Amino acid sequence: MKRKLDRCIEIERTIITSYRKRIWSKFIKGITDFEMIEDGDKIAVCISGGKDSMLMAKCFQELRRHGKQNFEVVFLCMNPGYNEENKQMILSNAKLLNVPLEMFETDIFDRVVHIEENPCYLCARMRRGYLYEKAKEYGCNKIALGHHFDDVIETVLMGMFYGAQMQTMMPKVKSTSHPGMQLIRPMYYVKEADIISWKERNNLKFIQCACRFTENCEIYNNGSSNSKREEMKELIKHLREVYSNIDMNIFQSVQNVNLDTIISYTKDGRTHHFLEKFR
Repeated sequence: MKRKLDRCIEIERTIITSYRKRIWSKFIKGITDFEMIEDGDKIAVCISGGKDSMLMAKCFQELRRHGKQNFEVVFLCMNPGYNEENKQMILSNAKLLNVPLEMFETDIFDRVVHIEENPCYLCARMRRGYLYEKAKEYGCNKIALGHHFDDVIETVLMGMFYGAQMQTMMPKVKSTSHPGMQLIRPMYYVKEADIISWKERNNLKFIQCACRFTENCEIYNNGSSNSKREEMKELIKHLREVYSNIDMNIFQSVQNVNLDTIISYTKDGRTHHFLEKFR
């Protein structure tokens, strides 16, 4: 028991020492820049069992430990129907990392497994809905998801290439279906490569591909997917080899939008065209 506790302490220490600049400072910067936490908040830190959400949970624990006591957290893990091996891996990691996980069961995988059209979209919406509902039961007013910097720029490119639109993954969002609830993404500035580095530095293994539709994926570290998001990962990886700052330029492009040079844009459900002011 003492060895596990010592290892947990060492893992925690790396977040604010070895990875202070690459992870901890960026975690704090995201929360600060986008005003994600307010006095009196109770935040449901949502853990899928992967590396991103587990690291986010540890960062929240560090934040509470180092003086920011103006909010509460609960660590929620929804089981959408994981196989037993994946479920046990999540519970084992939570115990190792001293994360007091609250796991609750759902039958989402069983309900969407036979859906032929957009099953991933339906699954994601259902999972989000269950998380909001459970968070409300715990008295929370926000849920925190582990999306990171790379998720953001991949979303930008996916919108352009496959959706023919300019959009991004927002750092925080008000729920339209659950009044008074917000979704926040505290890992917004943290790069996936640094999360992987932290994981490997501490010899940690997390589930990577647990979806019922892709059960042929490797459970821990070597899974792959033919999804559009994976295509974007590969594209960005290639572009970084050509120009190292390409990811930051993609990220900043959606913060430096010049509406005077945009043909049309949508705001509050209404589409505006440049000709409206041109005439």
